[in-house]
Amino acid sequence: MTAIREPRTLSAADSARIVRDHLWMHFTPHSAATGAEVPVIVRGEGAYIYDSAGRRYLDGLAGLFAVQVGHGREELAEAAARQTRELAYFPIWGYAHPTALELAERLAIAAPGDLNRVFFTVSGGESVETAWKLIRQYFKLTGKPTKHKVISRSMAYHGTSMGALSITGIPGAKADFEPLVPSTQRVPNTNFYRATEHTDDYEAYGRWAADRIEEAILFEGADTVAAVFLEPVQNTGGCFVPPPGYFQRVREICDRHDVLLVSDEVICAFGRLGYDFGAKKFGYQPDIITTAKGLTSGYAPLGAVMVSDRIAEAFQHGATFMHGSTYGGHPVSCAVALANLDLMEREDLYGHVLRNEQAFKSTLEKLYDIPIVGEVRGDGYFWAVELVKDRATKERFTDEDGTRILKGHVSAALFEAGLHCRADDRAEPVIQLAPPLICDQRQFDEMEHALRFALTGAAKLL
Repeated sequence: MTAIREPRTLSAADSARIVRDHLWMHFTPHSAATGAEVPVIVRGEGAYIYDSAGRRYLDGLAGLFAVQVGHGREELAEAAARQTRELAYFPIWGYAHPTALELAERLAIAAPGDLNRVFFTVSGGESVETAWKLIRQYFKLTGKPTKHKVISRSMAYHGTSMGALSITGIPGAKADFEPLVPSTQRVPNTNFYRATEHTDDYEAYGRWAADRIEEAILFEGADTVAAVFLEPVQNTGGCFVPPPGYFQRVREICDRHDVLLVSDEVICAFGRLGYDFGAKKFGYQPDIITTAKGLTSGYAPLGAVMVSDRIAEAFQHGATFMHGSTYGGHPVSCAVALANLDLMEREDLYGHVLRNEQAFKSTLEKLYDIPIVGEVRGDGYFWAVELVKDRATKERFTDEDGTRILKGHVSAALFEAGLHCRADDRAEPVIQLAPPLICDQRQFDEMEHALRFALTGAAKLL
């Protein structure tokens, strides 16, 4: 009989030592990772996570915008175990396996328009990287080799690999890795709260923001611009929702200049906005959709790039897309994705989000009685609270005050109150909330109470 290794039980001292000496955490300064203060999350159940000390927290960020169906869903674990017993791993490099075949067909049927070809990846950043490489080769195959540039929006996050990071619009995320891949340009995002143009007309502001894309295309030269990468609702900066007509105008601009429109839905797809794809919610047709996260509810690493027939046709006459990865389309991950999509359909989680998004918004808007709450904005189960020094004037915090309030107080106070979410200062200081799609009014109230506790204390620091 083969012995099965039982998971090691770590003491608090052991955990602290390993964090200090061995575990290199993502996006975490080493000065803050001395070990003792790092929570060790050991279990999840529904909308909640538990640490090694037994404390419970509401997962107000769905892990990292991923755990759509909540934690501890046995159906997904069982799907992974069944597939592991049958075929634990095989690549899709000139071969296929049943779960990749079934998932590719299912995604193609669900995707808007003629996005009928599916290229599997492992993560969202890899999906973005894949899309850009695919686009570059597409234009070479179609006799337009000078079309290689990409336009994205200010402060937009699209990944951290060198190509995806080049498309990312967050200066602070890029500086230490320059020079990056050339040929990317930034345009304004749709942050109407901070608008300086058309400040009294939301739709006109949307037209203005879309027209900046055409302006950039013309400035660079339409014969050099290949694609525009946009999230349906922009993440960084705090859930910037597109004004009415924005994406329709962008689509017209892209068509006019033979530029591909990429809908980066790594966060927004699979229910976050109450639809399987954000492009459907806002009524536009992309040429490519990039996804990951909610495709498996984070239970296994998997991403997908969905590509239009027009682009795929260029590769049907002998060309090979010289790109791939060891684990893209992993059979276990694909099996988990299929079970995850089944579960979301069976429990009507997309409909649940649409039925409850207004209640979520209304609950968060109760926070307007706290003077540092500037704006509550978002869509579906994807919301942000922007913090300001003066709500009447929208005055920003100084850098010193922002760091002291957001990182020095709010983050710790939220965790103390039992809420895991994101306090983000890469643009304006915001708190982001993206809970599992199973949440309802009970969890909305818990989030509001935790935020009230943290922000009331923060307001007293000014």
